[in-house]
Order: sequence, then C-alpha cells, then structure tokens
Amino acid sequence: MRRRLIWDIPTRLFHWLLVGALLVQYVTATWMDNAMQWHFYTGYFVLGLLTFRILWGLVGPTHARFASFVTSPVQVFRYGKTLFRQNSHAYGGHNPLGGYVVILMLALLISQAVSGLFMTDDIFMEGPWYPSADESLRDLMNYLHRAGVDWLLIIIGLHISAVIFYKVYKKQALTSAMLHGKKQTEAKAISSSKLLLAGLLMIISAALTWYVVAEAPPETESEDVFY
Repeated sequence: MRRRLIWDIPTRLFHWLLVGALLVQYVTATWMDNAMQWHFYTGYFVLGLLTFRILWGLVGPTHARFASFVTSPVQVFRYGKTLFRQNSHAYGGHNPLGGYVVILMLALLISQAVSGLFMTDDIFMEGPWYPSADESLRDLMNYLHRAGVDWLLIIIGLHISAVIFYKVYKKQALTSAMLHGKKQTEAKAISSSKLLLAGLLMIISAALTWYVVAEAPPETESEDVFY
C-alpha cells in the first residue's frame, strides 16, 4: 500500500470546524451562564456547515461523496464480519459501516440545527422560527432538540472509540489522515481538492443559511429573536 491523498482540504476543514463548533455548543449550553446568544450563533454556523457538507457530498472529490461510502446493507454485513481482523482491507474513505455512522451523525446534527430554530430559553431569546410555530410544533422541536443531544453524545462517543480501536488494534491512523489528508491505502488518490468549487459552495451555503435564519421566517414583533 502507498500513502495517498484521500481527504480533500474542504472535507478536513469541515470536520475540524464542526468539532470546534460542537464543543462551543456544549459549553455554552451546559457550563456557561448568559451564553445562550453564542449558542444560537454557533448553531447557525453549524447549519451552514451542514448545508455545505450536503452539497459537497454530491459534487466534491471522490471520497467526500456520499456515493462512495453509502453502500448496501449486504456490504455492511460483510465488512462487519472482518471488523476484528487486524489485517482487514483498509478503505480509502469511509468503510461501509463507518459510512452509515456518518449519515446517522449528519442526520442527528441536521435535526439539532433545524429544531434549534424553533427553540427558546424561556427568558430572553427565541429562535427565528419560534414565534411563527404553534404549540404542538414547538413541543416537537423542543423534544427533538433535547433528546437529540443524548443520542449525539452517544454517536460521538462511539466515533471516538472507533478511532482509538482502529489506531491501536488495526494500526490505521484515522485522526492524522483527517489532518494531512493522506492514508496508507490501495484506493485511488484524489487529484484535487476542488477549492474553487468549494469556495462557491461555501458562499451558497452561507446565503442559504442567512435566508433560512433571517429572511424566510414570518415577520414578528418580538425583539428577542436571535439572528
């Protein structure tokens, strides 16, 4: 196997920005007083990141695309049977099981970001869609946002455990690959990070996020909506 460039720069940047944003989200929600304003702002940033990742998963380089790691359940089952073999095949991008975990994590994060638009701290601040939602929708979004945190922490814990397992047991360095982009693999390397395309998609993602947060919500007389 040769050391090949697998993870493009935008994918790596997305990954670490998301890690930082989630840490801020957790700290501002659980450890800090009077930091809900930053919790809202960081939530909008996460929404923008997720919008970019969805677009990037459709048109980005090979290993960033959903089509490269969302496989059939049969392939996931076959991979599962080799999971504890130290010399099992080293995938270029996400392995079949890891691909499903990525999709699950993205789905949970999207649920968190969207439901957060309908949240309130019951004191000073409201999400931009809170005033226009009826009580049943508010209750649903409140449940999804709060219950989703527990599931997200479980998935993050499993992800960290898997990284350690692959590093210690299978001798596959997943974290360092997400830093410099290169892996020891037989998979075909990417030829470009498509930075110009990534820049365009970042602008589109920022514009879409701004529209959802600041323009699309119905007008309200509340002065406590945060955007």
